[in-house]
Amino acid sequence: MTQKARILWADDEIDLLKPHILFLEQKGYEIITVNSGVDAVDEIEKESFDLVFLDEMMPGMTGLETLQQIKQIKPQIPVVMITKSEEEQIMNDAIGGKIADYLIKPLNPSQIWLSVKKILQNRQLIEEKTTLSYQQDFMNISTSLGEAVDHEDWSNIYKKLTYWELQIDQTENKSMQEVLETQKTEANANFARFIKKEYLSWMDERNAEKPLLSNQVMRKKVFPRIKTGNPLFFIVIDNLRLDQWEDMEPLIAPYFTIQEKDTYYSILPTTTAFARNALFSGMMPMDMARFYPQYWENEDSDEGKNNFEEDWLRINLEKNRLNIKFSYTKILQANQGKNALDQFHNMLQNDLNVLVYNFVDMVSHARTDMKMIRELAPDESAYRSLTKSWFEHSTLFEMLKKIQQAGAEVIITTDHGTKRVNKPYRIVGDKNVTTNLRYKQGKNLSFEHGKVFEISKPEEAKLPKLNVSSAYVFAVEDYFFAYPNNYNYYVNYYKDTFQHGGVSLEEMIVPILYLRSK
Repeated sequence: MTQKARILWADDEIDLLKPHILFLEQKGYEIITVNSGVDAVDEIEKESFDLVFLDEMMPGMTGLETLQQIKQIKPQIPVVMITKSEEEQIMNDAIGGKIADYLIKPLNPSQIWLSVKKILQNRQLIEEKTTLSYQQDFMNISTSLGEAVDHEDWSNIYKKLTYWELQIDQTENKSMQEVLETQKTEANANFARFIKKEYLSWMDERNAEKPLLSNQVMRKKVFPRIKTGNPLFFIVIDNLRLDQWEDMEPLIAPYFTIQEKDTYYSILPTTTAFARNALFSGMMPMDMARFYPQYWENEDSDEGKNNFEEDWLRINLEKNRLNIKFSYTKILQANQGKNALDQFHNMLQNDLNVLVYNFVDMVSHARTDMKMIRELAPDESAYRSLTKSWFEHSTLFEMLKKIQQAGAEVIITTDHGTKRVNKPYRIVGDKNVTTNLRYKQGKNLSFEHGKVFEISKPEEAKLPKLNVSSAYVFAVEDYFFAYPNNYNYYVNYYKDTFQHGGVSLEEMIVPILYLRSK
């Protein structure tokens, strides 16, 4: 039998509230009444309660004073403030005291019932509503999976799946999570077939039906918003997925208005070396390697693959005839983030400020290599939570607050997303084959055809090749490549890790937002 919820009601005219108390008792609640703030505090110290109704205008200790005492003793108890006064200052003080609700006398039963239901049955009601709504939308999404014909259809499907993932994540029992996971798996399988069919056609500049790709982002989304004397900030959060952004967005809402919220498609491979360099240079990898070999690091190089982002950015600006003042800052560590904050005043003198924050990418790699991080983020929900927690306490959030105070504009995006992988896929190659788990580049690659996206002629995907017979092979869905040597060890080590470089909704369809300071 479910235990009755206990409500403490403090009011110096409690006898006049008898009809309301009887009403709540008939609804199955246990009501304990007191006539003063002092008695209310005594009861709170002795007993457990699920909710407190507190009259604001009591003799002796006022409602606001009582609220302060209650919050010091048991801060988690929800308190509903009740008053005859509509004074704004009283409302402000009550809200500042972290009340759960605010009711104005004369009270009516439905008003009280709604407040109790909202506070005590909130989780249950959300779970029931979410479950019902997703069940109703399930068939719509399933139909969309079979009918999707272009990149916009797939962006919309991914946005809808992300929406339901976050909604279900907020429910207590997550009863529909397994159903959603199955639908996401089906969506990624269909999406892989779509990419195999359409991706190479997107390389044709004359194709008006292709999506916005990495190499077009700055020319189409950033450069048109540059205005002399009005600094624009372009922030790239490496390896950020759409669901992670959606989880972080409420933290930003008090400071910025989202003027434009969209997605674009990361090029393949969905890695920093290819996707982010294309983002900054405005070129596809084949052209970067051909025309600017001094800045392009081939896969067989031991050098870092993204050491020349500022140079690529400068080339892109020059190609678009933008003679502007700009800055480029990469933040890998907290002290670099603090240094960027110290330089903020100087950034305001620039027309464009580009900042790259690498934390999310570092977390995904650390989760692979460190048992502690894997335990902190055992699943998608916890991974999102870890990202959100970092953001809330990061120098990036401090930077955004400074930008808001300065009244500047911001574009936020990423270079690619990441995919949680679970299924190993055997592949054989020589010692020069790339080590990435989601794609391979090299010659003499041996694998089972059909379950991968193979590009035998890299130039068709505007990708460079190390030698005449080089090919690219991309993992799809939640597969990852594993070599036959030490196969079991390899599989156990990398299974259930977050990787990028391949073909999935999570890796390829990424957020881009334009924010205006409030």
